[in-house]
Amino acid sequence: MSALENIQQHINGLGPVEALTKLAEFFPGEVIFSTSFGWEDQAISHMIFANNLPIKVFTLETGRLFRETYSVWAATMNRYQKPIHAYYPNNELLEEMVSKKGPNSFYESVENRKECCGIRKIEPLKRALKGNKVWITGIRAEQSVNRHDMHDLEWDEQNQIVKFHPIFSWTLDEVKEYIKQYNIPYNSLHDKGFPSIGCMPCTRAVAEGEDFRAGRWWWEDQSKKECGLHEVAAK
Repeated sequence: MSALENIQQHINGLGPVEALTKLAEFFPGEVIFSTSFGWEDQAISHMIFANNLPIKVFTLETGRLFRETYSVWAATMNRYQKPIHAYYPNNELLEEMVSKKGPNSFYESVENRKECCGIRKIEPLKRALKGNKVWITGIRAEQSVNRHDMHDLEWDEQNQIVKFHPIFSWTLDEVKEYIKQYNIPYNSLHDKGFPSIGCMPCTRAVAEGEDFRAGRWWWEDQSKKECGLHEVAAK
């Protein structure tokens, strides 16, 4: 039995909080959760903080976030009185890119956009994940076509870490109901047509009926819009 199968066997059938608790017991001090302060991540932060689970919570501070994102970040820390660890881009890499290509090079090509994501997200993420065994995320299956091909528990080859998505099978309505039930702080941009919120220059509101992630990198091919944080494993 593989390590992944062993973990699956122990958390199979458990609710999100119970599964997170079990993982924290299996891997003490080696479970980490990444939040971008969207609906899903706020629900999971509540699960972790309200139950005092020994899981480190961190965020990627790209330097291009919305004012509303900073507000919910502050509100979350005020509500739970728990630390949220911030990881910033490497200043030398960022300075070199902006000096050569300007502050908005990501609009010019997919390659430039991926370079920007690489510097602002991927490199800091690798630093955050280093030394950990399990990475918790707020991914849900219905968020995009690519994510339908994922599973709630996976091996992330790129980062050499187990990934667990505790609310993978939840619908958006279930997430919203959980937020409402526990009066969890959430990003006010969600009320203005932003289902998915990332960096300010790369995120817009979506119209009714548009895909969940249509507002992310809207100038690109919709079927390929991932920043690289969550690559779907080859089957």
